[in-house]
Amino acid sequence: MRALVSTSMLVFFSMGLASLAQAADVDKTIELAKSAGCYTCHANAEKVVGPSFADIAAKYAGEKDAAASLAQSIQNGSRGKWGRVPMPPHPSLGAPDLKTLSEWVLTVKP
Repeated sequence: MRALVSTSMLVFFSMGLASLAQAADVDKTIELAKSAGCYTCHANAEKVVGPSFADIAAKYAGEKDAAASLAQSIQNGSRGKWGRVPMPPHPSLGAPDLKTLSEWVLTVKP
């Protein structure tokens, strides 16, 4: 019985650590998005200059290559996907940051 309780506590403790790690990763990603200038034109739930991150996530939901497509748009910029205002390119972002940002955008909920 004691082993079962210890094992259960270890599982719950590990789950808590995983949640904390995920929260820290999200915080780091939001800081990356801020430092890259994403929040200059976007917000999580409302349109600013460009669409909200939640609207982007909704548009690409279920698409197989959505993260890669978003990473390409972030790096190279885009025109006409969301109206007349083009998205400027961000060529200084490396592949790991592009991957992190694009995958994160796809998780944003309104």
